Parts: sequence; C-alpha cells; structure tokens
Amino acid sequence: MKKSAYDIIDKPIVTEASIKLLPEKKYTFKVDKGANKIEIAKAIEEIFGVKVKKVNTMNVWGRQKRFGKNIGFRSDWKKAIVSLTADSKGIEFFDNLN
Repeated sequence: MKKSAYDIIDKPIVTEASIKLLPEKKYTFKVDKGANKIEIAKAIEEIFGVKVKKVNTMNVWGRQKRFGKNIGFRSDWKKAIVSLTADSKGIEFFDNLN
C-alpha cells in the first residue's frame, strides 16, 4: 500500500537548533518511522513545491517518563533534516521564524 505524502511527513520541528539551520536552507521534520530518504524527499517536494538536494535521517529514542509511581517510555520516532538546492525557494511555514 502506497503512503501519501501527508502520511510520511508528520510535523515540522521548531527548536532553537533547527532555526539556526534555516539560513543554510535546511529544514527539520518529524517523519514516519518506516519512511526512507527517497520517500521523504518526494513527499517534501510534493507538499511544498521545492527541490530537495539531500535528506539526513536519524532515529530518536523515546525518553524515560514517570507516570506517578510507574516509569515508562515515550515513543521512538524518526527525524529528517532536509536540505534544499540553492535555486529552490524556501518553505513558507519557516519564513517568519528567522
């Protein structure tokens, strides 16, 4: 079953570290754990209408969390840092964050 672009890209990640990458045209997203770099690149191009140069992915382990007396873990997730080509336009969502 083929996933849609909106199933692959979960949400943008807006942190201090990700905002420092914006001048280099690098954008950070939380993505589906089963998605590969090619699927992520095609999804970004389809959703935002930009040209993707490179995709770096990393698996993030869920952190330990206390729930009263019980100790549990948050879910593991996957993060993607997407680099755009120099001639590509930026992603509008991130434009006002600089």
